[in-house]
Amino acid sequence: MRRVTAAALLLTAAAGCSTAPAEPAAGPTPDPTVASDQVNWGPCTDIKRPDGEPPARQDASVRCGTISVPLDYAKPDGEKLNLALIKVPATGKEQRLGSMLFNFGGPGASGVDTLDQAAKALTTLRARYDLISFDPRGVERSSGVRCGDGAEMDRFTALDTLPPNDQTDKAIEAANKRFASLCEQDSGKVLPYVGTVNAARDMDRIRAAVGDAKLNYVGMSYGTQLGGVYATLFPKKVGRMVLDAPLDPTVTFEQRTIAQTRGFQQAYESFLRACVKETCDLGKDVPTANTNVENLMNQLAANPLQVKGRELTQGLASTGVAAALYSELTWPFLEEALSGALKGNGEALLYLADSYTGRSTDGTYSTQMTSFPAITCVDTAERPDEATLRRTEQAALKISPMFGSEGSGGLCRVWPAKGSDEARHVNATGSAPIVVVGGKGDPATPYEWAPKLTAQLKTATLVTYEGEGHGAYLSGSKCIQGLVDSYLIDGKVPAKGASCPAA
Repeated sequence: MRRVTAAALLLTAAAGCSTAPAEPAAGPTPDPTVASDQVNWGPCTDIKRPDGEPPARQDASVRCGTISVPLDYAKPDGEKLNLALIKVPATGKEQRLGSMLFNFGGPGASGVDTLDQAAKALTTLRARYDLISFDPRGVERSSGVRCGDGAEMDRFTALDTLPPNDQTDKAIEAANKRFASLCEQDSGKVLPYVGTVNAARDMDRIRAAVGDAKLNYVGMSYGTQLGGVYATLFPKKVGRMVLDAPLDPTVTFEQRTIAQTRGFQQAYESFLRACVKETCDLGKDVPTANTNVENLMNQLAANPLQVKGRELTQGLASTGVAAALYSELTWPFLEEALSGALKGNGEALLYLADSYTGRSTDGTYSTQMTSFPAITCVDTAERPDEATLRRTEQAALKISPMFGSEGSGGLCRVWPAKGSDEARHVNATGSAPIVVVGGKGDPATPYEWAPKLTAQLKTATLVTYEGEGHGAYLSGSKCIQGLVDSYLIDGKVPAKGASCPAA
């Protein structure tokens, strides 16, 4: 579960590259076909997490609000669920094209907590659109899934994956059962309804509530599956849609685990090669540096490092390494963190792990690690048996001793809510053009998934990014951001086979 898809925001500005024409943008014409209340925008201090903290704001113009949606769309007049929304208003009021909805991935990333920061890299887009995001159902302020208190989450996230033996497997199985039980205890009412199909229906309510006839959308990582499902359910409501760092929704747990393990291992090896090109604290060459890191992980499995009343376990250390591999920008900090741990100081590596798991310094957690399995497990009917889990683990460990594991199939196997395969089948036939952006060096959503999603959607065009990191649009690539902005603002679909070099 810990080496899984997550949003990695690389917040840098960019400009243009070449493109070719498509249909005009959907302007802010109200849509009468969906009954939905308008959003009552107000101060973001009114939208607080369960711990009482409002989202941090960088821009005084930012507004927040809520809309009410059915908990169960089969009972539209039944119990309701409130979705938390955030808006960064367009700066060019006279040239406004409507709203642009963002989902930053996960599943489980909070758009309310992320958009304000991301908007700093989206000045070109913001000149023409109100930037909108939300906490999807089951995430943070939108009936976020909770699974025990901070102490329970500490125990779960600290689980070791080494050594690969029966004792480790049994410990993980017991922890999965305990975690699933706590999720049912704390959030059982919403667990059956947090899947991607319902979230896509929620997006159509958001579209109507902000007064747009069509949905303009940027989805990253898991957000690409959410966008694909929306385009399948509502193809005629698709405006301009970009899917960056795409998932292939058809992959099995085993296929996803193997592909992501390979992706993280390749990114780790790229990090080591970059490190030893100069003076590298981890070793003079790649084999030496790798051996030193592997020895560290094995030592932590036997004797965790003490860090201010906590322990840096092998599980947390490998999570910290994975967290830093999402972007080349964090590679220097990863070198420092691993170097510190090799010298007996695990503080920086534990900080990286906490940034990934959503742990605050006060010991509380966001719903990042709890929303993820809740959404993942109801988005598939797959429930792997023991033989499949062990086969997956063995294959993954051969690829990478550090990142290899049974994946999230083990937790979904004991999940208390049933799953459905509806979100695994996408086909946007009849929609406006969709742009898919895949990165050759993406560790979390391997490039092989990009052409597969493009083909499944039928109306999509693929753009290839040759660089490293999870996600390309906010990676700092002027070429990618130029291509995407040209499409979102001017309707110019990138030419077939378009690609951009590493930033």
